[in-house]
Amino acid sequence: MLAVTFGSIFAALGKSFLYPTSTQATATPFTFPENIPLASWQPLESVSLEENKEANLISGRLYPYEQNNRLLEIEMRYIIKTRGNVQRMEEQYRHQKISADPLTIHHQEGIGFYGLTATPDRAYLSSCINPYGGSTVTAEQFRDNRNTYDLRVSRLVPWLLGQQELRDFRCLWTLMSIPLEDTTAEQAYPILENAWVSWYAWWQPRFPDP
Repeated sequence: MLAVTFGSIFAALGKSFLYPTSTQATATPFTFPENIPLASWQPLESVSLEENKEANLISGRLYPYEQNNRLLEIEMRYIIKTRGNVQRMEEQYRHQKISADPLTIHHQEGIGFYGLTATPDRAYLSSCINPYGGSTVTAEQFRDNRNTYDLRVSRLVPWLLGQQELRDFRCLWTLMSIPLEDTTAEQAYPILENAWVSWYAWWQPRFPDP
């Protein structure tokens, strides 16, 4: 009997590892707060993002901030059943690529990966805040996080009891941008990166419940 039980567990674990597309079909509803503090920035009135009704998009909100007559916009979207490719998210949820150029990926110790890019009008920072592990940009980084942080004994019992999925394919997709009216992309990137550090520190411990 023990052999059959453990055999079933390992078979299920193997399926979850080999077939990551088998993810949770639903998630607890989540509404973004209206106001979020951001160091050195003055918050303006936020608005809900409801431009997409796809089943795996739970909610979204646009947070504008002002600093010395400079405007910072932060788009947040809570997504489930994702592969974690933020450039694919641009097409799926914003219906267009931000830029024809690929994101330039950077890594921040203690936070994770984020991508930078720019158009003639705006500079952008894009990243996926993960439920466990650091932030990610590519599908490979996201999958590595899931394999590293989700497949743990502490998550096995709740999964066997049907309380949660063994692998957590959720993401808080963050897209930050500032206009390039009186600055260059190279000058704008450090501004976005500093805002990203504060933004991630606020959100990571407040990731929505499954």
